[in-house]
Amino acid sequence: MSVPPGAGFVSCRVLDPVNEPVRGAEFAVSDAMGRTVVSGGADPFGSFVAAVPAGDYRLAVTAEGYTPYRGSASVGDSAHSSLGDVMLQVAQPPALPDAGDWEIEPMHSSVGFTARHIGLARIHGRFNTFAGALRIAERVEQSAMHVVIDASSIDTNVKMRDDHLRSADFLDVDHFPTLEFYSERFVHKGGSRWAITGALPARCDAYGHARRGVPGSGQRHGGETRAACRATTELHRDDFTVNWQTMLARGIAAVGSSVTIELDIQIVPKS
Repeated sequence: MSVPPGAGFVSCRVLDPVNEPVRGAEFAVSDAMGRTVVSGGADPFGSFVAAVPAGDYRLAVTAEGYTPYRGSASVGDSAHSSLGDVMLQVAQPPALPDAGDWEIEPMHSSVGFTARHIGLARIHGRFNTFAGALRIAERVEQSAMHVVIDASSIDTNVKMRDDHLRSADFLDVDHFPTLEFYSERFVHKGGSRWAITGALPARCDAYGHARRGVPGSGQRHGGETRAACRATTELHRDDFTVNWQTMLARGIAAVGSSVTIELDIQIVPKS
């Protein structure tokens, strides 16, 4: 392969402990100042190749369920620096929260969302007021949770837009003051990933799947036990009869039809 003047190649292949390629591996190549120069994922054979300016680099390799790998490489002008086969070791899964009743700790939690705007930008927002309880069962798969969000606490940092979102065109907070999520189904997806499927009653009693891909672990912090998890999902407005829309020139919708929900949650044992 040809390479631009003053650059070279860095590469490696990622394998698991039985010498099978790790297809989900992610790479980050950083310079001496710690700045990421290039990043990306492995190909179907677990390989990664990138052209970088000649110099010294650090390479970080991560994959779900494996211990991260870090190495170094010195890339010469028009040269190829290969780390060869990198074998990732299976990581110990994080400790799960103890069985019992837990509650969301709002001071260290966030409920955010992202929506498409005029077909080329994204609007970011959050709900400032929410609460939730979890009952962790001896078999985590039999756990349950209930989350309540104050719909009027929506905040996109623009008052006029927030007032519109609270109106009958969207959340209709006068008739539906809360958004509530119920779940009694936790499914282990491998490693530290879990899927939580439940019901989200909103507007006209429509229901939808509301959370998935939930990693978590329990730790002691400041003398108390707490657990943390991150979660993402995508909701479609039409499923909840939130179908207000206006079209711009060339048929571009002012507001996208789907909303991405992002949660960063800490929980503590219920007092």
